[in-house]
Amino acid sequence: MSIRSLSLSLLSLDLQVVTLALLLVAAALGGYPHTAQRYVYPDAYPHYSFGYSVQDSLTGDSKTQHETRDGGVVKGSYSLVEPDGTTRTVEYTADPVNGFNAVVHREPSAVKVAPIYHGYHLHRY
Repeated sequence: MSIRSLSLSLLSLDLQVVTLALLLVAAALGGYPHTAQRYVYPDAYPHYSFGYSVQDSLTGDSKTQHETRDGGVVKGSYSLVEPDGTTRTVEYTADPVNGFNAVVHREPSAVKVAPIYHGYHLHRY
């Protein structure tokens, strides 16, 4: 082994030792310095209101929903036409003290339910 190859192998070994030492120091300090910080939004106050409605005469699909939130209190309702033709309406509230509470109402619907489609049947002539 020549002196030059011996000095290159020692240099390579020195670089490996330095790299390992830097990784150990980074681990001891709690990770890499580029770790993303979690930001807390102290002024964020949840407040929203939304709603939607679907009325599809082709399929008979009929449903609505509305919900509002003010801080930790959520109030809303949704309704839909079930396969038997009745309308199910659910009114709900949720808050940190009482948890989630829902009241379900079912009533006969004046809307005709779309017939069940059984698929295409090939007719042989």
